[in-house]
Amino acid sequence: MRIELNGQAHELPDASTLAAAVRATGAGEGARGLAVALDGEVVPRSEWERTPLREGQAVEVLAAIQGGAPEADGAWELGGRQWSSRLIAGTGGFRSLAQMEAALSAAGTEIVTVALRRIDPAAEGSVLDVIDRLGLFALPNTAGCYTARDAVRTAKLAREAFQTDWIKLEVIGDDRTLYPDAVELVEAAEQLVGDGFTVLPYSNDDPILARRLEEAGCAAVMPLGSPIGSGAGIRNPYNIAIITERAEVPVVLDAGIGTASDAAQALELGCDAVLAASAIFGAADPVAMATALRCAVEAGELAHRAGRIPRRTHAEASTAYEGLPDF
Repeated sequence: MRIELNGQAHELPDASTLAAAVRATGAGEGARGLAVALDGEVVPRSEWERTPLREGQAVEVLAAIQGGAPEADGAWELGGRQWSSRLIAGTGGFRSLAQMEAALSAAGTEIVTVALRRIDPAAEGSVLDVIDRLGLFALPNTAGCYTARDAVRTAKLAREAFQTDWIKLEVIGDDRTLYPDAVELVEAAEQLVGDGFTVLPYSNDDPILARRLEEAGCAAVMPLGSPIGSGAGIRNPYNIAIITERAEVPVVLDAGIGTASDAAQALELGCDAVLAASAIFGAADPVAMATALRCAVEAGELAHRAGRIPRRTHAEASTAYEGLPDF
């Protein structure tokens, strides 16, 4: 019997089940972080052995890959849970799993983003092994999706693979800028919220879009500071400030962080957290940058709570002139 397995023609014995196709990729059926779609439809793990295959069917086997208390003590709430770290990290782009582990440990993060891709039999080690060792929360994303339909399908695959209803929703509208497609994003968010997902959408820095996503039931809004991977920092702080002022859900700055000062600025503007990926793995010393970002979000959050002085056009003496001796 000839099927299409992860985009390639593959021969299996007649009367084979979906489980046989999974085994043919070299993945263990019991491995964590696997999801399977048959002709585009997600099949629960419990059904793999009982699902027969037919000639010509398409099977996709995907796995996780490297992808990103009281108010007084700095903790914050997201998705009904309390978190201590305000730095969310990506897991993609590192030169090795060892480097990734060292950087994530230095970052002090609790949440890391992961993506689903086709099984690679030549891959050594697993990002999930690192995540488990560090005790981190894996947040799957829909990176690489360009339509609401694809994003919803990928989210359902991720739910099957990770056994979680949390999803970082990305629906990209343009290859060059990687800006979100606002129309498709809202449509996907509404569908996923209706299906019981905890949706964290990557969006433009548009206060109106942020409000639409919040009204759709998203657990947070995640506006960009600047294009993904640009390292350009926050190009429109005015809009980010409006979003943080109006939002009744957490605001996580997503994309554009280049260095520690960018992360500190996001927190000073009122963001609850930042997501950093390329800023860490692309640095000359990823571990040192992860440490710097960890300190930056702590400083930025503390500065926001402290309350900065107003910006003035002219000088204002810090020491009163009254009482000076008359020379």
